[in-house]
Amino acid sequence: MSTALTTAATVRLAAAGDASEHRPLIITLFGLFVVATLFITVWAGRQTKSASDFYAGGRQFTGFQNGLAISGDYMSAASFLGIAGAIALFGYDGFLYSIGFLVAWLVALLLVAEPLRNSGRYTMGDVLAYRMRQRPVRTAAGTSTIVVSIFYLLAQMAGAGVLVSLLLGITSDAGKILIVALVGILMIVYVTIGGMKGTTWVQMVKAVLLIAGTLLITFLILLKFNFNLSDLLGTAASNSGKGSAFLEPGLKYGATGTSKLDFLSLGVALVLGTAGLPHILIRFYTVPTAKAARKSVNWAIGIIGAFYLMTIVLGFGAAALLKPGDIIASNKAGNTAAPLAALEIGGGAGSTGGAILLAVISAVAFATILAVVAGLTLASSSSFAHDIYANVIRRGKATEKEEVRAARWATVAIGVVSIALGALARDLNVAGLVALAFAVAASANLPTILYSLFWKKFTTQGALWSIYGGLTASVGLVLFSPVVSGKPTSMFPGVDFAWFPLENPGLISIPLGFLLGWAGSVLSKDEPDKGKYAELEVKSLTGIGAH
Repeated sequence: MSTALTTAATVRLAAAGDASEHRPLIITLFGLFVVATLFITVWAGRQTKSASDFYAGGRQFTGFQNGLAISGDYMSAASFLGIAGAIALFGYDGFLYSIGFLVAWLVALLLVAEPLRNSGRYTMGDVLAYRMRQRPVRTAAGTSTIVVSIFYLLAQMAGAGVLVSLLLGITSDAGKILIVALVGILMIVYVTIGGMKGTTWVQMVKAVLLIAGTLLITFLILLKFNFNLSDLLGTAASNSGKGSAFLEPGLKYGATGTSKLDFLSLGVALVLGTAGLPHILIRFYTVPTAKAARKSVNWAIGIIGAFYLMTIVLGFGAAALLKPGDIIASNKAGNTAAPLAALEIGGGAGSTGGAILLAVISAVAFATILAVVAGLTLASSSSFAHDIYANVIRRGKATEKEEVRAARWATVAIGVVSIALGALARDLNVAGLVALAFAVAASANLPTILYSLFWKKFTTQGALWSIYGGLTASVGLVLFSPVVSGKPTSMFPGVDFAWFPLENPGLISIPLGFLLGWAGSVLSKDEPDKGKYAELEVKSLTGIGAH
């Protein structure tokens, strides 16, 4: 035990020392990216003159550009850091995240992308309010969007803290919290200045960098094992200390009946969550036509699919090159597995090649975080300004200038909340945190969107029951789950008030969201507006009258 701890501490110190020795290189790479993206943001900000520009980039992006931006928005810190870490520590069971995140896009493509583009204008609330009572439904949609976005932001903030701490050798909690705060400030700047145009260009640049960086590490790992996947997997299994069990289901989700249910809950949340994520939904409004929206999802599926195939090599490569204790010593949840693998494959601690690869991959991961947090913040601030401020508080009388100003102030407020919560979540696995956001999105948003688009008897009461019920159930169950308390890797490890046994609430909260939407509509005294539904149906399927 003491030997393992000593080895882990040595690796951690070596990584920190390596970072210290090559700190000018690391700071230069980080600085170049931040300056380049700020330049893009300022350039885009000068072209942002209307609400349409701020919310939807003027609907000027092509299907390919939007597909690239969707990829940049979707391939988050959870994808790059969390999945690689989960695979490195749990083998096959960690790889299940890759499958879930990818399969989810089929739901988005088949059910949501085209009808949503045709039916809405800037936010999810536009679709719901078309045939419902505006004020209560927009309030509910705005609330849900902000909650889901903040859950997702937690993961990105936690990833940023872990990543920069590793590079700069920061071990103090105060230092990690400061890093989270700096990411939050950059995020606020991107959104308030650049709006959707700036955010989209940053996401496109980031997608190219991430694919290039991941491709480089994947190639080097495969080269080390002579492109023999069997050799790679065998070494990973042997090095993990788990043997053949590392390559079989059950290491994380299978030891008990509860863990099997947790896996099922995770799978349901991942597959259904994407189609309800606000920052993904608003991307469909940035293209001029429904055909371009569909094309952008096709491009996104191809790019994201290639990336998730490479995360398998990243994760198993980290397991083959590093001892589990070394990964855990750097970060309890395994979030630093990919950067540590880059350091090792480049020549190890102390080598110039290792330092360069560590700096490049970490800069790419940092780019990933900044691009995703900008998209999330834009989604939540847009929903507040357009749904709650303009249509609920001002009852549709706000000017475009006032609406955009409200969105910018909302960005600041959401940024402050995200910084505070991100500081608390810095030791949680970022893939697990994102899975929680997926569960909340699938519980509160997806039932309401699908019912609005495809069920003529859906009513305002059904929408409110579905959103608030799904939101309350998912968030409530998370609060009383092992994610928050009761385990060494919980948000509050020193206390235990967890009575809900599953780490992901999707298995309970998603069916409940659908059930409440149905029950609320059936028991409602309001008669559904069948004329409005007929209009929405024609509009969503044909694009006639779309903005």
